[in-house]
Amino acid sequence: MITLADFSKVEMRVGTIISASINKGARKPAFKLQIDFGEYGIKNSSAQITDLYNANDLVGKQVIAVMNFSPIKISEVKSEVRILGAETPNGVILISLDKKTPNGSLIS
Repeated sequence: MITLADFSKVEMRVGTIISASINKGARKPAFKLQIDFGEYGIKNSSAQITDLYNANDLVGKQVIAVMNFSPIKISEVKSEVRILGAETPNGVILISLDKKTPNGSLIS
């Protein structure tokens, strides 16, 4: 089990996807995303969410992402954040908000 102190170390924030395209060099199908986190800047991510989403539908969608993981290189993409979703037999379903939320808002 983790403690509340452990959980509070995970920085999750709201962002809006501003661009999405296929990450052609990824070993598994993935999108290359740019996400606007308001005062925290625009961050890049590579996300394996191609089963249930297409690039055009992702632009403008708000997502929740972990901001304080170490960046990893996935093909030509320096993935700076990890977006959150639920793994299902049909693919990953992104976690979403039920109301428009300012970019950069902290998830607690």
